[in-house]
Amino acid sequence: MSESKKPSAKAKKTSVPPAAKAEKPAAIKSAKSDKPKLAVVTGGNTRDAALNAKLDAKLRTPICDLFGIDYPIVQTGMGWVSGAKLTSATSAAGGLGILAAATMTFEELEQAIQQVKDSTDRNFGVNLRADQADVMKRVELLISAQVKVASFAQAPGKAVITRLKDAGVLTMPTIGAQRHAQKVAEWGVDSVIAQGHEGGGHTGNVPTHILMRQVADVVSFPFLGAGGFSDGRGLVSAMASGASGIAMGTRFLLTQESQVPEHVKAQYLKTAIDGTVVTRAIDGYPQRVIRTPMIDELEQASPFTRFPKAARNALTLMKLTNTKLMDMIEEGRAMKESKGLTWSQLAMAANAPMLTKASMVDGKDSGILPTGQVVGVIDELPTVAELLGRIMEEAREALAALQVG
Repeated sequence: MSESKKPSAKAKKTSVPPAAKAEKPAAIKSAKSDKPKLAVVTGGNTRDAALNAKLDAKLRTPICDLFGIDYPIVQTGMGWVSGAKLTSATSAAGGLGILAAATMTFEELEQAIQQVKDSTDRNFGVNLRADQADVMKRVELLISAQVKVASFAQAPGKAVITRLKDAGVLTMPTIGAQRHAQKVAEWGVDSVIAQGHEGGGHTGNVPTHILMRQVADVVSFPFLGAGGFSDGRGLVSAMASGASGIAMGTRFLLTQESQVPEHVKAQYLKTAIDGTVVTRAIDGYPQRVIRTPMIDELEQASPFTRFPKAARNALTLMKLTNTKLMDMIEEGRAMKESKGLTWSQLAMAANAPMLTKASMVDGKDSGILPTGQVVGVIDELPTVAELLGRIMEEAREALAALQVG
């Protein structure tokens, strides 16, 4: 793939909005200077109306009809990032926004759902953590609030899927292997997000485009590809690999509506294509993050030095989410039995959300910065509406260049 500099037309088209410049102009501007650029087809829309109609028909995929959205683009439920503002902006712009409920108390989730409903009448989703002690209470909340989609970072039990489906809520777990797609398909899920190795946060070993082809071979429902997507060419390539659309996290994190502190966004924008690392040092599972001195320190530390801090963070998370001590212990026992984890690994698993919060909410240098590898080719902070409009036009250009339509 070419790493030539972007044409000047692109630079004019996607400059940092004035609001971002006013807060951190130097940091954001300098972030652009030494990143490899990906060439983008522009050239202006000189297509006739008939061709545009054909291209739009190609881009209205089955996932659009399933979710009741205009564009086959989903904003994932990122902990501490995907709040009501970002979610409602995505849905209002024609995609599917997803609230991140795992890091919210039940009351906070109630409020966030209402805030989204007050902001837009478009469909949206909520991402649930299947192993939370009150997951069924949250499921009932989604049902009563008539939320369109329930997504899961890890596959929930069949009972959760059945309850949601019986109530008319669509279900969509994230999977990282073909066999996982087959398993949840047997449970009756409506879709999956097939996240490849390039994805941010917890991720698998299979590259995205290989995984999408594997999933397409074993499921009959429309699904999304995730990991490495940020533009319209990526959308078209996902469709060519069998997906019905794309799900993005990092690209939405770097928008105007994202609640991440501006100086933290600037750090993301400065990250090169090789500036991420997949590590198990945070919580015992493979997780892609920006490589920082803290990550290097965690990787070099022994389990004996990591465990005490992880245990303290686990207790802090318990307080923030209003989780009772006995519920956390019971939840830990279930994870220990189902996943074969040690108590040390369980403490580390509870450590991750607090380390993420330190960066994403508190803006501290002591936190971790989950990211997809695509961060290395993102250099600006558009509004969500600008982003989705641009992706769709780039997709039309890509299809037209292939003489599709």
